Amino acid sequence: MRKLLNTLHVMTQGSYLHRDGETIAIKVGQELKLRVPVHTLEGLVCWGQVACSPPLLGLCCERGVGVSFLTEQGKFLARVTGPVSGNVLLRRQQYRMADGADGALPAVQAIVAAKIANSRVILLRAAREISDEARQEPLREAANQLSWAGLEAARAPSIDQARGHEGSAGQTYFSVFDHMIVGDREAFHFDGRSRRPPLDRVNALLSFVYALLRHDIESALESVGLDPAVGFLHTDRPGRPSLALDLMEELRSALADRLVLTLVNRRQVQGSGFTEQDGGGILMDDATRKEVVSAWQLRKQDEIEHPFLKERIPLGLVPYVQALLMARYIRGGLDAYPAFFWR
Repeated sequence: MRKLLNTLHVMTQGSYLHRDGETIAIKVGQELKLRVPVHTLEGLVCWGQVACSPPLLGLCCERGVGVSFLTEQGKFLARVTGPVSGNVLLRRQQYRMADGADGALPAVQAIVAAKIANSRVILLRAAREISDEARQEPLREAANQLSWAGLEAARAPSIDQARGHEGSAGQTYFSVFDHMIVGDREAFHFDGRSRRPPLDRVNALLSFVYALLRHDIESALESVGLDPAVGFLHTDRPGRPSLALDLMEELRSALADRLVLTLVNRRQVQGSGFTEQDGGGILMDDATRKEVVSAWQLRKQDEIEHPFLKERIPLGLVPYVQALLMARYIRGGLDAYPAFFWR
Protein backbone atom coordinates (compact mmCIF):
# COMPACT_ATOMS: atom_id res chain seq x y z
CA MET A 1 0.00 0.00 0.00
CA ARG A 2 1.20 3.49 -0.84
CA LYS A 3 2.56 5.59 2.02
CA LEU A 4 0.62 8.73 2.95
CA LEU A 5 2.92 11.69 2.25
CA ASN A 6 2.37 15.31 3.14
CA THR A 7 0.90 18.12 1.09
CA LEU A 8 2.69 21.43 1.64
CA HIS A 9 0.32 24.40 1.71
CA VAL A 10 2.01 27.79 1.40
CA MET A 11 -0.42 30.53 2.43
CA THR A 12 1.81 33.43 3.52
CA GLN A 13 1.35 36.15 0.93
CA GLY A 14 4.54 37.28 -0.78
CA SER A 15 6.31 33.95 -0.28
CA TYR A 16 8.90 32.87 -2.81
CA LEU A 17 9.74 29.18 -3.24
CA HIS A 18 12.96 28.01 -4.86
CA ARG A 19 15.06 24.89 -5.21
CA ASP A 20 17.85 24.28 -2.75
CA GLY A 21 19.38 20.94 -3.68
CA GLU A 22 16.67 18.34 -3.02
CA THR A 23 14.65 20.65 -0.80
CA ILE A 24 12.02 23.34 -1.23
CA ALA A 25 13.18 26.59 0.35
CA ILE A 26 10.55 29.17 1.33
CA LYS A 27 11.47 32.82 1.68
CA VAL A 28 9.42 35.83 2.69
CA GLY A 29 11.34 38.90 1.66
CA GLN A 30 14.98 38.09 2.41
CA GLU A 31 14.21 35.80 5.34
CA LEU A 32 14.36 32.02 4.93
CA LYS A 33 11.31 30.58 6.69
CA LEU A 34 11.45 26.86 5.96
CA ARG A 35 13.15 24.06 4.06
CA VAL A 36 11.21 20.90 3.18
CA PRO A 37 12.77 17.78 1.58
CA VAL A 38 10.92 17.14 -1.66
CA HIS A 39 10.84 13.35 -1.14
CA THR A 40 8.50 13.83 1.86
CA LEU A 41 5.81 15.50 -0.29
CA GLU A 42 3.14 14.36 -2.67
CA GLY A 43 1.76 17.79 -3.39
CA LEU A 44 2.50 21.52 -3.18
CA VAL A 45 -0.33 24.06 -3.02
CA CYS A 46 0.35 27.78 -3.47
CA TRP A 47 -2.40 30.08 -2.19
CA GLY A 48 -2.69 33.59 -3.58
CA GLN A 49 0.45 35.68 -4.10
CA VAL A 50 2.97 32.83 -3.83
CA ALA A 51 5.67 32.41 -6.49
CA CYS A 52 7.78 29.39 -7.50
CA SER A 53 11.09 29.43 -9.37
CA PRO A 54 11.34 27.46 -12.64
CA PRO A 55 14.05 25.14 -11.20
CA LEU A 56 11.73 24.27 -8.32
CA LEU A 57 8.87 23.48 -10.70
CA GLY A 58 11.24 21.24 -12.63
CA LEU A 59 12.29 19.42 -9.44
CA CYS A 60 8.67 18.85 -8.44
CA CYS A 61 7.81 17.49 -11.88
CA GLU A 62 10.80 15.12 -11.77
CA ARG A 63 9.83 13.82 -8.33
CA GLY A 64 6.12 13.44 -9.06
CA VAL A 65 5.02 16.30 -6.81
CA GLY A 66 2.05 18.12 -8.34
CA VAL A 67 2.02 21.89 -7.88
CA SER A 68 -1.34 23.65 -7.70
CA PHE A 69 -2.02 27.38 -7.73
CA LEU A 70 -5.19 28.65 -6.05
CA THR A 71 -6.58 32.03 -5.10
CA GLU A 72 -6.50 32.96 -1.42
CA GLN A 73 -10.05 31.64 -1.07
CA GLY A 74 -9.38 28.32 -2.78
CA LYS A 75 -10.48 28.89 -6.38
CA PHE A 76 -8.40 26.69 -8.67
CA LEU A 77 -6.14 28.54 -11.11
CA ALA A 78 -3.60 26.10 -12.54
CA ARG A 79 -1.74 22.87 -11.92
CA VAL A 80 1.79 21.88 -12.97
CA THR A 81 2.71 18.20 -13.29
CA GLY A 82 5.41 16.12 -14.93
CA PRO A 83 5.01 13.62 -17.77
CA VAL A 84 1.74 11.70 -17.78
CA SER A 85 2.09 8.47 -15.85
CA GLY A 86 0.38 5.17 -16.55
CA ASN A 87 -0.46 3.19 -19.63
CA VAL A 88 -1.92 5.13 -22.56
CA LEU A 89 -4.24 2.18 -23.13
CA LEU A 90 -5.89 2.90 -19.78
CA ARG A 91 -6.77 6.43 -20.83
CA ARG A 92 -7.99 5.27 -24.22
CA GLN A 93 -10.32 2.84 -22.48
CA GLN A 94 -11.44 5.63 -20.14
CA TYR A 95 -12.33 7.81 -23.15
CA ARG A 96 -14.19 4.97 -24.87
CA MET A 97 -16.20 4.29 -21.72
CA ALA A 98 -17.08 7.99 -21.37
CA ASP A 99 -18.13 8.21 -25.03
CA GLY A 100 -20.23 5.06 -25.05
CA ALA A 101 -24.01 5.18 -24.74
CA ASP A 102 -24.38 4.63 -20.99
CA GLY A 103 -21.23 2.49 -21.02
CA ALA A 104 -20.29 4.12 -17.72
CA LEU A 105 -23.75 3.65 -16.20
CA PRO A 106 -22.69 0.99 -13.62
CA ALA A 107 -19.93 3.27 -12.30
CA VAL A 108 -22.29 6.25 -12.16
CA GLN A 109 -24.91 4.20 -10.32
CA ALA A 110 -22.28 3.17 -7.74
CA ILE A 111 -20.93 6.71 -7.28
CA VAL A 112 -24.36 8.29 -6.83
CA ALA A 113 -25.59 5.53 -4.53
CA ALA A 114 -22.45 5.94 -2.39
CA LYS A 115 -22.84 9.72 -2.24
CA ILE A 116 -26.43 9.40 -1.07
CA ALA A 117 -25.61 6.67 1.45
CA ASN A 118 -22.72 8.68 2.90
CA SER A 119 -24.89 11.79 3.16
CA ARG A 120 -27.46 9.71 5.01
CA VAL A 121 -24.80 8.56 7.49
CA ILE A 122 -23.91 12.20 8.20
CA LEU A 123 -27.55 13.02 8.95
CA LEU A 124 -28.09 10.03 11.21
CA ARG A 125 -24.87 10.67 13.15
CA ALA A 126 -25.88 14.28 13.68
CA ALA A 127 -29.35 13.22 14.83
CA ARG A 128 -27.78 10.96 17.46
CA GLU A 129 -25.39 13.67 18.66
CA ILE A 130 -27.93 16.49 18.88
CA SER A 131 -30.01 16.65 22.07
CA ASP A 132 -32.68 18.95 20.64
CA GLU A 133 -35.56 16.75 19.45
CA ALA A 134 -36.90 19.53 17.25
CA ARG A 135 -33.66 19.31 15.26
CA GLN A 136 -33.49 15.51 15.28
CA GLU A 137 -36.78 14.87 13.53
CA PRO A 138 -36.04 16.76 10.25
CA LEU A 139 -32.67 15.00 10.05
CA ARG A 140 -34.27 11.56 10.44
CA GLU A 141 -36.98 12.39 7.90
CA ALA A 142 -34.35 13.54 5.38
CA ALA A 143 -32.29 10.40 6.05
CA ASN A 144 -35.37 8.28 5.31
CA GLN A 145 -35.87 10.10 2.00
CA LEU A 146 -32.23 9.55 1.10
CA SER A 147 -32.59 5.83 1.79
CA TRP A 148 -35.18 5.54 -0.96
CA ALA A 149 -33.25 7.88 -3.26
CA GLY A 150 -30.15 5.70 -2.91
CA LEU A 151 -32.07 2.59 -3.92
CA GLU A 152 -33.49 4.36 -6.97
CA ALA A 153 -30.06 5.67 -7.98
CA ALA A 154 -28.50 2.21 -7.74
CA ARG A 155 -30.94 0.90 -10.36
CA ALA A 156 -31.32 4.01 -12.53
CA PRO A 157 -31.79 2.94 -16.17
CA SER A 158 -29.68 5.81 -17.57
CA ILE A 159 -26.95 8.22 -16.54
CA ASP A 160 -29.33 11.17 -16.90
CA GLN A 161 -31.77 9.59 -14.46
CA ALA A 162 -28.93 8.84 -12.04
CA ARG A 163 -27.97 12.52 -12.25
CA GLY A 164 -31.56 13.40 -11.43
CA HIS A 165 -31.54 11.25 -8.30
CA GLU A 166 -28.19 12.76 -7.29
CA GLY A 167 -29.53 16.29 -7.68
CA SER A 168 -32.74 15.70 -5.75
CA ALA A 169 -30.85 13.90 -2.98
CA GLY A 170 -28.43 16.83 -2.72
CA GLN A 171 -31.35 19.24 -2.30
CA THR A 172 -32.80 17.07 0.46
CA TYR A 173 -29.46 16.84 2.24
CA PHE A 174 -28.68 20.54 2.17
CA SER A 175 -32.27 21.47 3.11
CA VAL A 176 -31.56 20.16 6.63
CA PHE A 177 -27.85 20.95 6.83
CA ASP A 178 -28.52 23.91 9.11
CA HIS A 179 -30.05 21.57 11.73
CA MET A 180 -26.62 19.93 12.18
CA ILE A 181 -24.99 23.19 13.27
CA VAL A 182 -24.98 23.52 17.05
CA GLY A 183 -22.02 25.82 17.64
CA ASP A 184 -22.28 29.61 17.40
CA ARG A 185 -25.69 29.77 15.75
CA GLU A 186 -25.58 33.54 15.41
CA ALA A 187 -22.37 33.49 13.39
CA PHE A 188 -22.78 30.12 11.64
CA HIS A 189 -26.03 29.41 9.87
CA PHE A 190 -26.78 27.76 6.56
CA ASP A 191 -29.51 29.05 4.25
CA GLY A 192 -28.74 26.87 1.25
CA ARG A 193 -25.71 26.10 -0.88
CA SER A 194 -24.03 29.14 -2.47
CA ARG A 195 -20.70 29.04 -4.29
CA ARG A 196 -19.42 31.98 -6.31
CA PRO A 197 -19.29 33.77 -4.00
CA PRO A 198 -20.27 31.90 -0.81
CA LEU A 199 -22.88 33.99 0.97
CA ASP A 200 -22.38 32.79 4.53
CA ARG A 201 -19.58 31.44 6.71
CA VAL A 202 -20.62 27.80 6.44
CA ASN A 203 -20.63 27.96 2.64
CA ALA A 204 -17.21 29.63 2.72
CA LEU A 205 -15.89 26.72 4.79
CA LEU A 206 -17.51 24.10 2.55
CA SER A 207 -16.11 25.62 -0.64
CA PHE A 208 -12.65 25.92 0.89
CA VAL A 209 -12.51 22.30 2.10
CA TYR A 210 -13.94 21.07 -1.20
CA ALA A 211 -10.99 22.78 -2.92
CA LEU A 212 -8.61 20.84 -0.66
CA LEU A 213 -10.37 17.57 -1.44
CA ARG A 214 -10.40 18.29 -5.17
CA HIS A 215 -6.63 18.83 -5.15
CA ASP A 216 -6.04 15.46 -3.47
CA ILE A 217 -8.35 13.61 -5.85
CA GLU A 218 -6.80 15.15 -8.98
CA SER A 219 -3.36 14.18 -7.74
CA ALA A 220 -4.54 10.64 -7.04
CA LEU A 221 -6.09 10.21 -10.49
CA GLU A 222 -2.95 11.46 -12.23
CA SER A 223 -0.78 9.15 -10.12
CA VAL A 224 -2.65 6.04 -11.34
CA GLY A 225 -2.65 7.17 -14.98
CA LEU A 226 -6.24 8.38 -15.39
CA ASP A 227 -7.29 11.66 -17.00
CA PRO A 228 -9.00 13.83 -14.34
CA ALA A 229 -10.77 15.85 -17.05
CA VAL A 230 -12.87 13.01 -18.51
CA GLY A 231 -15.61 11.82 -16.19
CA PHE A 232 -18.80 9.82 -16.30
CA LEU A 233 -21.28 11.52 -13.97
CA HIS A 234 -20.10 15.05 -14.79
CA THR A 235 -20.06 16.00 -18.46
CA ASP A 236 -16.97 17.35 -20.21
CA ARG A 237 -16.33 21.06 -19.94
CA PRO A 238 -13.11 22.95 -20.71
CA GLY A 239 -11.11 23.48 -17.54
CA ARG A 240 -13.28 21.19 -15.42
CA PRO A 241 -11.78 17.99 -13.88
CA SER A 242 -14.92 15.93 -14.41
CA LEU A 243 -13.58 12.59 -13.17
CA ALA A 244 -12.18 14.26 -10.05
CA LEU A 245 -15.61 15.78 -9.43
CA ASP A 246 -17.15 12.32 -9.90
CA LEU A 247 -15.04 10.85 -7.11
CA MET A 248 -15.63 13.93 -4.98
CA GLU A 249 -19.33 13.13 -4.90
CA GLU A 250 -18.84 9.91 -2.99
CA LEU A 251 -16.22 11.39 -0.65
CA ARG A 252 -17.31 14.96 0.06
CA SER A 253 -19.78 14.26 2.89
CA ALA A 254 -17.50 11.86 4.78
CA LEU A 255 -14.25 13.79 4.32
CA ALA A 256 -15.29 17.42 3.85
CA ASP A 257 -18.77 18.05 5.30
CA ARG A 258 -18.01 16.18 8.50
CA LEU A 259 -14.85 18.23 9.01
CA VAL A 260 -16.70 21.52 8.51
CA LEU A 261 -19.37 20.53 11.03
CA THR A 262 -16.68 19.53 13.52
CA LEU A 263 -14.84 22.83 13.13
CA VAL A 264 -18.03 24.82 13.67
CA ASN A 265 -19.61 22.75 16.42
CA ARG A 266 -16.39 22.50 18.44
CA ARG A 267 -15.81 26.24 17.94
CA GLN A 268 -12.42 25.69 16.34
CA VAL A 269 -13.24 28.53 13.96
CA GLN A 270 -14.74 31.85 15.03
CA GLY A 271 -17.22 34.11 13.30
CA SER A 272 -14.72 36.96 13.59
CA GLY A 273 -12.43 35.10 11.18
CA PHE A 274 -14.66 35.96 8.22
CA THR A 275 -15.33 39.24 6.42
CA GLU A 276 -18.12 40.30 4.08
CA GLN A 277 -17.12 41.75 0.73
CA ASP A 278 -18.95 44.06 -1.64
CA GLY A 279 -21.73 42.03 -3.22
CA GLY A 280 -22.27 39.88 -0.12
CA GLY A 281 -19.48 37.35 -0.57
CA ILE A 282 -17.87 35.95 2.58
CA LEU A 283 -14.09 35.53 2.81
CA MET A 284 -11.92 33.83 5.44
CA ASP A 285 -8.94 35.60 6.94
CA ASP A 286 -5.43 34.13 6.93
CA ALA A 287 -5.60 32.71 10.45
CA THR A 288 -8.87 30.89 9.75
CA ARG A 289 -7.58 29.43 6.48
CA LYS A 290 -4.49 28.12 8.25
CA GLU A 291 -6.63 26.62 11.02
CA VAL A 292 -8.79 24.81 8.46
CA VAL A 293 -5.80 23.49 6.50
CA SER A 294 -4.19 22.27 9.73
CA ALA A 295 -7.41 20.47 10.72
CA TRP A 296 -7.63 18.95 7.23
CA GLN A 297 -4.10 17.58 7.44
CA LEU A 298 -4.77 16.10 10.90
CA ARG A 299 -8.05 14.58 9.70
CA LYS A 300 -6.19 12.78 6.92
CA GLN A 301 -4.11 10.95 9.52
CA ASP A 302 -7.17 9.23 11.06
CA GLU A 303 -7.32 5.52 10.25
CA ILE A 304 -10.37 3.67 8.97
CA GLU A 305 -11.05 0.21 7.62
CA HIS A 306 -11.60 0.50 3.89
CA PRO A 307 -14.96 -1.13 3.08
CA PHE A 308 -13.64 -2.94 -0.01
CA LEU A 309 -10.01 -3.68 0.84
CA LYS A 310 -10.85 -4.63 4.45
CA GLU A 311 -7.55 -3.04 5.49
CA ARG A 312 -6.91 -0.15 7.85
CA ILE A 313 -5.57 2.88 6.00
CA PRO A 314 -5.21 6.60 6.76
CA LEU A 315 -8.24 8.59 5.66
CA GLY A 316 -5.95 10.67 3.45
CA LEU A 317 -5.26 7.61 1.28
CA VAL A 318 -8.92 7.07 0.42
CA PRO A 319 -8.77 9.30 -2.73
CA TYR A 320 -5.75 7.31 -3.98
CA VAL A 321 -7.40 3.96 -3.23
CA GLN A 322 -10.60 4.97 -5.02
CA ALA A 323 -8.59 6.22 -8.02
CA LEU A 324 -6.71 2.91 -8.08
CA LEU A 325 -9.96 0.93 -7.93
CA MET A 326 -11.44 3.06 -10.70
CA ALA A 327 -8.38 2.36 -12.88
CA ARG A 328 -8.69 -1.38 -12.21
CA TYR A 329 -12.38 -1.26 -13.10
CA ILE A 330 -11.74 0.60 -16.35
CA ARG A 331 -9.02 -1.89 -17.30
CA GLY A 332 -11.44 -4.75 -16.71
CA GLY A 333 -9.74 -6.09 -13.60
CA LEU A 334 -12.91 -5.59 -11.52
CA ASP A 335 -16.45 -6.52 -12.52
CA ALA A 336 -17.82 -3.39 -10.83
CA TYR A 337 -16.45 -0.17 -9.42
CA PRO A 338 -16.43 -0.45 -5.60
CA ALA A 339 -17.51 3.03 -4.53
CA PHE A 340 -16.64 4.24 -1.04
CA PHE A 341 -19.43 3.60 1.47
CA TRP A 342 -18.64 5.23 4.80
CA ARG A 343 -19.57 3.59 8.08
